This record gives sequence, structure tokens and C-alpha cells, in this order.
Amino acid sequence: MLLFSVLTAAIAPGISLLTYLYLRDRYDSEPIHMVVRMFLLGMLIVVPIMVLQRGFQIWLGDAAFVSAFVQSAFVEEFLKWFVLYHVIYNHMEFDEPYDGIVYAASISLGFATVENVLYAIYSPSSVGTLLIRAVLPVSGHALFGVMMGYYLGKAKFEKSSKSILFLAISFVLPLALHGLYDFIIIGIKQYWVWFIIPFMIILWIWGLRKMNHANDRSPFRLMSREDEVKL
Repeated sequence: MLLFSVLTAAIAPGISLLTYLYLRDRYDSEPIHMVVRMFLLGMLIVVPIMVLQRGFQIWLGDAAFVSAFVQSAFVEEFLKWFVLYHVIYNHMEFDEPYDGIVYAASISLGFATVENVLYAIYSPSSVGTLLIRAVLPVSGHALFGVMMGYYLGKAKFEKSSKSILFLAISFVLPLALHGLYDFIIIGIKQYWVWFIIPFMIILWIWGLRKMNHANDRSPFRLMSREDEVKL
């Protein structure tokens, strides 16, 4: 019974956050099967991520900066971005800016959910500990995904010379935020809580603004306004 409770607490945050982000799409919700597909791909990339992280650990060592920005942030965000770009970027279902947020959050939360389950299995974890992880690493992965998806949407739908720049930002910004998050936890040690709380508050406010901006740029929003004018 305790194991069931712990596993439920490990899985629930990722599903809940993904449901929340999915329901924030105001104009043209994505097919559930596509969202599930990206979530499952996020779960599957855990294995290559673990292999690469172990390789970087052996090669570069365990210094706080290297562990935060290379072993963790670079490896995880690059593989998420790589899969997202090659599977979704040119897909016909990616037809409005907010879609990038939904799909990037899906792959991020798929990864975060497996990470949370592994933590629950291999580390002595109470339900309370896993709830703290829901507030911090799981929601952190979701918000890194929001940033990735937002700029992926800008790259696709703002046809200009800045498309390549936005594509680069869609990888570099989540990497920087993820690295900073991990560096606060690893490098600051006993004082990390005083830094991570304001960091997460700022990240949530920033992420919510990106969601609103992406929804406001939806072509379906413009179409609905035109229909209202006609009526």
C-alpha cells in the first residue's frame, strides 16, 4: 500500500501539470494521441540520457558547474530539443504557436515522470518528499519545456530572418535555466532554498506570460474574432 502511494505521488505531478498546460490551449487543442506520443518519447529518452550523463561524469568529473550545466542541463535539454525538432517541428498538427508549448512540455514531463519514479524506487522517499519534488524538479522541467516550446513556435510561425535565432533560443534558454536551477541546488548547498524559491516564482510568472503570449498569437484567435465581427 505504501509503495502504491509513493508511486502515485511520483506519477501524479507530471500528469497533472501536463493536463493543466493542455487545457490552457484556448483555441485549437492538440490531438490526445500526439500529446501521449510525445510524453512516451520523453519517457524513452531517459535511457540515452543516463548513458550520456555517465559518460560525461567519467570524462569531466563531478564539479558543481560541470554537473549542473553539462551532465544535467545540456544532455537533457539537447535530447528533448532534438526529438521535439525532428518529430514535431514540421508536423501538420503543429499549426499554432501554443502547440510548441504543449509538445515541449509533454516530452519534458514524460522525462520528469520517469525520473521521479526512479527516485521513488531507488531512494527512500516519503509522499511528502515527492510532493516537494513536484513543486521543484517536476514543475521545473515543465517550465523549461514551456520556454523551449514558446521559442520553437516563434521560430516556426514568425517567418523572418530571426527564425534561426528563435530556434537557437529554444535550446539555449532552457539549457541556461536548467543549469542555473541545478547549480543552485548543487553549488549553494545548505542555503539553496533561499535562492530556489524566488527562482521558481520568477520562472512561473515568466512561463505564464509566455503561455498567454503564445495563445494571443494563435491564428485561430484571429479567425474567431473575424467570425464575431461577421455576426
